[in-house]
Amino acid sequence: MMTLCSDVLKALNGKTLATAESCTGGGIGAAITAVPGASSVYKGGIICYTNWVKENCLGVDHGVLEKYGAVSSPVAGAMASGVRNVLQTDVAVSVTGLAGPGGDEYGNPVGTVCIGYSDKRQTLAKEFHFTGDREAVRQQAIHAALSLVLEAAE
Repeated sequence: MMTLCSDVLKALNGKTLATAESCTGGGIGAAITAVPGASSVYKGGIICYTNWVKENCLGVDHGVLEKYGAVSSPVAGAMASGVRNVLQTDVAVSVTGLAGPGGDEYGNPVGTVCIGYSDKRQTLAKEFHFTGDREAVRQQAIHAALSLVLEAAE
């Protein structure tokens, strides 16, 4: 994980990064800040574990949350765009998903994770289906989110 984080920080050299994390609970931020010198790129993050925080801190539209559910690509994209605007960064990544023990009322099973990415050119989101226990899903989500940032930065 340290190598991936270092690669992300190098790829974003001269740009700033923010995170919006739900199911990973700050794990992306913790992984990034384990790298010396991360403060030159990483401005911070918002742990948005509840819909209230997604709406009131990140500006995710209530109707989008109701229509698609918190674990959806539209919400992940809105989270990334919202945290980029709130923390005034060049790039942002977001994660929302189900690490367990159960699925949600929208039919998403445990392991469903949506990751959003936003920069001045684009906002996108991807849906993933991870396996394993709660911690395994969270670790896979962190890795996928950082990989998405690296991919988009190149």
